[in-house]
Amino acid sequence: MSEMCTLCPRRCGVDRTVSHGFCQVAAQPVVARAALHFFEEPCISGERGSGAVFFSGCNLRCVFCQNHTISRSESGKKVSPERLREIYFELIAQGAHNINLVTPSHFAGAVAQSLEGGLPVPVVWNCGGYESVETLRMLEGKVQVYLPDFKYTNSLLAKKYSAAPDYPRVAEAALLEMYRQTGNWQADEDGILQKGVLIRHLVLPGNLPNTFGVIDRVRALFPEPGQVLFSLMSQYTPVCDTPQYPELCRTLTPQEYELAQQYLFDSGLEDGFVQDMESADESYIPAFDGTGV
Repeated sequence: MSEMCTLCPRRCGVDRTVSHGFCQVAAQPVVARAALHFFEEPCISGERGSGAVFFSGCNLRCVFCQNHTISRSESGKKVSPERLREIYFELIAQGAHNINLVTPSHFAGAVAQSLEGGLPVPVVWNCGGYESVETLRMLEGKVQVYLPDFKYTNSLLAKKYSAAPDYPRVAEAALLEMYRQTGNWQADEDGILQKGVLIRHLVLPGNLPNTFGVIDRVRALFPEPGQVLFSLMSQYTPVCDTPQYPELCRTLTPQEYELAQQYLFDSGLEDGFVQDMESADESYIPAFDGTGV
């Protein structure tokens, strides 16, 4: 990684060995948890679980983040690329279907180094969708499955909630690069994703037009069946202190999610997942207690 960090689209240009940029963490990876995780989409978690490695810090730090205890701090343990690779194999020995790198973008250089030589299971890049195409190209051949969010098509909303007014443009370019690398999605005989792009969208309360816009853009970008998977998520949980955003201080209503689902079904996007409303529960948020690090 360059001393002057330009790993993500914010291009802060700071030397993260001595200072912090927007992500609020130094250059060396910080891991808050590494364990089998069973609350991803079925094609990721399967029966044995996904080998999830949760990194601290974030290049978005959304006001509604469910993992805010680690996304806004350096909570966790600093690890070397060599230790990261050991963690991957420890999770594989526990039966992990894949290695699921959660919010790794701001550590992309070190993570890419940890993936040299490949792994015997697919590598999942689980990110917020705010990715630099140049950084993604550094991962080509090392990552088999991309699991990005597509949070916004509304620039004003992206600025309001994530301080990233360029998010729609940046995320679209990132999605296209991810698809270029992986091609159409493929699963094995057990339904576990082996390669491809699975795009997630979390429906935010009071913001259905944004959700409709995201569905429309995914349909426009990937018009053919079998290209990408799409996951419509209902699990928004108001866990942060967001009194300045009153619309975010509640969960979705059943009516809101029904409208979002119907819009998805009518859109022509055929491959993917929807969540039960019961997923909006804090019990689904893992304990970031250093397990497995």
